[in-house]
Amino acid sequence: MRDRAVRALRGLVGAAVLAGLVVAPWAVDDYTVALLARTLALGLVAVGVALLTGVAGLPTLGQTAPYAAGAYTGVVVGGQLSDVGPVQLVVAAAAGAALAVATLPLVVPARGVVLLMITLAVGELAVVLAGRWTAVTGGTDGLAGIAPTRPLWGLPPLATDRARYLYTLVVVAVLAGLVLLVLRTRVGLLLRAGRDDEARLRASGHRVSAHVAGVHVAAGAIAGAAGSLLVTAQQYVSPADFGFDTSALLLLGVVVGGTASVGGALVGAVLVVAARDWLFGALPGQAPLVLGLAFVAAAYLLPTARRPRRRPAAPAPGERPAAGTPRSTVTTGVGA
Repeated sequence: MRDRAVRALRGLVGAAVLAGLVVAPWAVDDYTVALLARTLALGLVAVGVALLTGVAGLPTLGQTAPYAAGAYTGVVVGGQLSDVGPVQLVVAAAAGAALAVATLPLVVPARGVVLLMITLAVGELAVVLAGRWTAVTGGTDGLAGIAPTRPLWGLPPLATDRARYLYTLVVVAVLAGLVLLVLRTRVGLLLRAGRDDEARLRASGHRVSAHVAGVHVAAGAIAGAAGSLLVTAQQYVSPADFGFDTSALLLLGVVVGGTASVGGALVGAVLVVAARDWLFGALPGQAPLVLGLAFVAAAYLLPTARRPRRRPAAPAPGERPAAGTPRSTVTTGVGA
């Protein structure tokens, strides 16, 4: 009953947030619209985090690495190849996927806390590299004055905060919708099966390592596309956009929205980033402490995922099966 009430509450909050995002450009000032556009880009990264952490059971703190790769690739593409948004998105997504492929030897064999620490190290190394590769990234000063993006060929550039926000909102909605559609197919079932009982899935003849590699690369591509949106939204990028605090906010947003919910992760990230920005003004110097306490509370209090039910062990020969034992277990000794 409590879980049902929490899900219903999440649904209402999610619907209210999504409705607010649609009407926001006409209801708030330009500064707030610009903040919301950057928040939406970060929310798209949270979709990839939910895909890995909640759906596939692979906890991560390193999605800021492909996020950074996509952002800086978007800057290079916009300045030297094309100022058209879809072109920048595709190339940035490819850059994020390529970085994910490069880290597969580290990620595929690891699970649990070990995987969490590996991904955290990858994310921090990406920030250090961005700070030192001044020829491409501008170093810790960042890159400013980035030319505006065109939404499509032949259309004028996105010259206003409202235009950039609406472009970002449409792209995030399309990409999140594609992820939801894919998760309704056999792919989603296999990922959830690997999360719930990897050994059993492997024993059934499925290539679990290939599933892990595929979802890791897909999440990298999503984060890379989000990096391109970040550049479009704020026309500035620096290593500070990809630090550990960003990784922690992403994971907190996913926990708040529901680790196995892609839409919930997007809404949760929006709420957490909005709360952070408000806290920085309301409680100067205390915002990180408050967010840390919120993370602990969310991890302990919110029912983000159910543990899979364990099947009862098969009875010994001649032993009477326990009440409630599945028929398949009684007759064959193997769960259905």
